[in-house]
Parts: sequence; C-alpha cells; structure tokens
Amino acid sequence: MQNRVLLVEDDDELRQLLARYLTTQGFSVREAANGRDGLSLALGQDCDIVVLDIMLPDINGLDVLRELRGKTHLPVILLTARGDETDRIVGLEVGADDYIPKPCNPRELVARLQAILRRVAWDQQADLDASRVYGDLRVEPDQRRIYQNEKPLELTATEYEVLQVLLAHAGSVVRKTDLMQWALGRRLEAYDRTLDMHVSNLRKKLGNDDPPRIETVRGLGYSYRVPTE
Repeated sequence: MQNRVLLVEDDDELRQLLARYLTTQGFSVREAANGRDGLSLALGQDCDIVVLDIMLPDINGLDVLRELRGKTHLPVILLTARGDETDRIVGLEVGADDYIPKPCNPRELVARLQAILRRVAWDQQADLDASRVYGDLRVEPDQRRIYQNEKPLELTATEYEVLQVLLAHAGSVVRKTDLMQWALGRRLEAYDRTLDMHVSNLRKKLGNDDPPRIETVRGLGYSYRVPTE
C-alpha cells in the first residue's frame, strides 16, 4: 500500500517538481496550492503525512498547523525559509514533527518522510498487548497515546516518539545523538535545535514540574525522572 503524502505549497513549479519526485519514489501524492484547500484535505483524512509550506497566500502555514493540531495527530513536516530560525522554532512549538529548509533537496525530503512513516509503522506492527506505566503516565502503544492521570496527553507523532523512548529508559541518560536517531530517525547535526524544542514542548505538556521530570544532562542528553508520590 502506498503512503499518501499531502503537499501544500503555493509555488507551482516547486510543488510539481516535488510531487513528481515523490511519485517516482512510490508515494501517492495529493497537492494543494493554498492553506484552505490543504487544511480541508488533511482534515478529510486523505493522507498519512503532510508537507506544509509556511508562506502560503491565504492562510499562514503556521495557522494551518495550529488548526490541524487542534483536531488531528497527523504528522507534519514544515517547509521553511533557509536561515529563518524563528519560523522553525515556532513551527516546532506549534506541533510540527520536523522541518526542512527551502529550496529543499527532494532526496532529503523523502528521507525525512520515510523516517517518520517508519516510526508510525513500527509501532502499529509491534506486539502491543500490554500497556506500560511510569508513575502517573501510562503508555498505550496500540493507540499511540500516552495518558497522564488517565487523561490523554495531546502529543504530536514525534513528541510521542521522544517521550516513549525516554520512558523506556527512565532513570538513565539517553544521549541526544541516540534520541535523535531513535525518535526522529535521523542524525543529530550541529546547531539543530529540533530535539530541544520537542523536549521543551513535552515539559510544558507534562506540567513544568520542579525539578523537571525530563532532566537535561549537560553535554550528554536527557533523562526521564519518574515523579514520586
């Protein structure tokens, strides 16, 4: 079965170029040239993952992402202007799973898409009978959901992956290089703050405990501390 990609990009030449390349790589591609059409297609569950440009003619891509995050956990990769770190940071704070700067290399886009889709597929195909409990958190892999005090946390696909990796190694340090590979499916590069932003988002959603339950181990990585009663 082909993975379905929704490509939301107002630059006709770039959108058509990416669509043709993704098709040759085995993806089923739907296209939208503006935010409203893209939002409608995404909410219609007509895709498995969204590639979303930030600069759109009608609705800003970040606003489209906000709308999506209020209604779906569909994975989203943002297309951002090269060198515009602000858009990348805001996009990750809003709930993007990853980003790629424009003009983007089609091969890199495919690699990012495949990494996210692999993570989703692995979880769905694994033996998912038993839930796992870590203090006030309960992981239900078959649902790809994590509950805090029996209330579901509203996590993006990537936030779920980051948190479940940290929980699986609770009490131990997970190196940033390993966490990046295991949760995002790619290597950690210099000056890449993607992982840091996902962890920051998770801390906010978990309640900003003091001390934080996701602790930064300077120079190494992160460690999840299971809260005690």
